[in-house]
Amino acid sequence: MGDAYRFGIEEEYFLADRATGASPGTAAADAFHAAAAESGLPASPELLKGQVEVATEPGGDLAAAAHALRGLRRSLAGLADAQGLVLFAAGTHPLAVSDAQATTEKTRYQELEGEFGALAHRMMVCATHVHVEVPDPATRVALMQRLVPYLPLFLALSVGSPFWQGQDTRLDGFRLAAFSEWPRMGLPEPVADMAEFERLVARLVAAGMIKDASYLWWYLRPSIKYPTLEMRICDSCTRVDDVVAIAALYRCLVRAAVRAPDAMPMADVVERAVTAENIWQVQRHGVRARLVAAAGTTSVGEALEAALALVAEDAEALGCAAALAPARAIVLEGAGADLQRAAFRAAQRSGADERESLRAVVDALAEATAG
Repeated sequence: MGDAYRFGIEEEYFLADRATGASPGTAAADAFHAAAAESGLPASPELLKGQVEVATEPGGDLAAAAHALRGLRRSLAGLADAQGLVLFAAGTHPLAVSDAQATTEKTRYQELEGEFGALAHRMMVCATHVHVEVPDPATRVALMQRLVPYLPLFLALSVGSPFWQGQDTRLDGFRLAAFSEWPRMGLPEPVADMAEFERLVARLVAAGMIKDASYLWWYLRPSIKYPTLEMRICDSCTRVDDVVAIAALYRCLVRAAVRAPDAMPMADVVERAVTAENIWQVQRHGVRARLVAAAGTTSVGEALEAALALVAEDAEALGCAAALAPARAIVLEGAGADLQRAAFRAAQRSGADERESLRAVVDALAEATAG
């Protein structure tokens, strides 16, 4: 147990105007970010001013990470409230519109806006990123390829982005559709090892296309800041227990891939194509998706049980069993998208129109995020 396979969690949150549920005005957002900076909390602005990112300290204690995230959420929600705002965790903002977005005054973000234009303002998405420390950094790329087939499962456990620019997209996970408008997104390229990965990065840097590997926005990637493998496919999760269950499962799978690589072969061309299809099925149907399996299809619940069986030894070794338990509840009771649609339907039944119902979704998200 201890600090073996240390992990860290990064979460992105939205801000919304408390009165309207829409994106915050620039002055209120600036005041919030100034207060967050003065507070000393591990929070930083994101690309858009209506977003904020937090990070837990690296460690091996999942309960401590859950406690830290709850504290950060409550503290930031308090700072938001002081500016007439609410804070919430979700993959997309139900009422945000792209032409109302302002970019954070930070060199990297200003450069991205200059390069991507309107696409930068459409990046109204928030994610959960999980880092897990890899004992041998040279093996991170091989581990990345072994973990590719599990990406649809992680998306299913986190999926929470059904609404976009005031509309029901009919998808449970619209975030990846918006995310894919940028280059260098999606599944990691099929590089075989760290040397090949570094050659790819070097060519893109030499050509002036990117500054460093942090401009590869893959769903899985070796971190250039930390000795970790970073998973980036997950929507921002409204419930802390969901986040921690995802982090626990990812941590266990990394250990399993090191411990028993033959049980988790590197994804070949066929497996990558199957994974891409399964990601789409989860985007569309969430936890009710049918996934392509070795023979026919399988459910998200069955895929989860297979993963839990694979990592049983690792969960025991890392002390992750309790943190993994909520994963089954997500499959049975629904992910973030289901929570949002339930709030929308409840508002509709009470006589609210579509915009009022989306405002009710924002309120429900803010309450659940801080809770």
